[in-house]
Amino acid sequence: MDKPLPPFTGGLPNVCAPHFEVPTRERLQVEQPFTHAPRFLILYGSLRERSFSRFLAYEAARLLEAMGGEVRIYDAHGLPLPDDTTADHPKVQELRALSLWSEGHVWVSPERHGNLTGVMKSQIDWLPLSEGSVRPTQGRTLAVMQVSGGSQSFNAVNALRLLGRWMRMITIPNQSSVPMAYKEFDDAGRMKSGPLYERVVDVCEELMKFTLLTRERADYLVDRYSERKEREPDRLKAVAADIGFVKR
Repeated sequence: MDKPLPPFTGGLPNVCAPHFEVPTRERLQVEQPFTHAPRFLILYGSLRERSFSRFLAYEAARLLEAMGGEVRIYDAHGLPLPDDTTADHPKVQELRALSLWSEGHVWVSPERHGNLTGVMKSQIDWLPLSEGSVRPTQGRTLAVMQVSGGSQSFNAVNALRLLGRWMRMITIPNQSSVPMAYKEFDDAGRMKSGPLYERVVDVCEELMKFTLLTRERADYLVDRYSERKEREPDRLKAVAADIGFVKR
């Protein structure tokens, strides 16, 4: 293998030294442990009266509460389409406030036409990558689940994973896909016992573990060299000049 011999001389001429940091175990230590219960926001992607994604969201909520979490479920009824109104719409503000409150998310979508639903995507699209200096999703944990009317598929959860990465979330390895969902829930909307339900328990357990592991360290885990450099006052002035925002 062609590579320089240790200690890889030549330095790092393209790195800005004041913003370059060496990750350390000490920085991962928790100085002030959180005393409140882990906080979870659950989004689901259907507005139907008998909604299997909502039923699955409720099952996840019950499990997370039983594991010691505090749960909020967002109701997307009345949420406008993205860009159809301004972000000060009450339903948009409610969604963003819940995301800021949360430390972990669960996203549950039906699969429609081989992908997640528009209802699900609209909720995610209303969550900005940043709002001022605040990032409503960055550093939060995420579990993804889907329900299908036919045979088992992973199209929706795969799409949700892509979105979770784009929203800078810590998406856990496990996931749940419930095929022929009409067979898996009883008339009261409760999920029936069996391997598919056990997988949902696994997902919630793993989400709780990852949230407990990362929630107090999220700020450090998502602190990036490039963003530290971007925050440099002189660099911000240069960017402002480039795009024409210079006070005269």
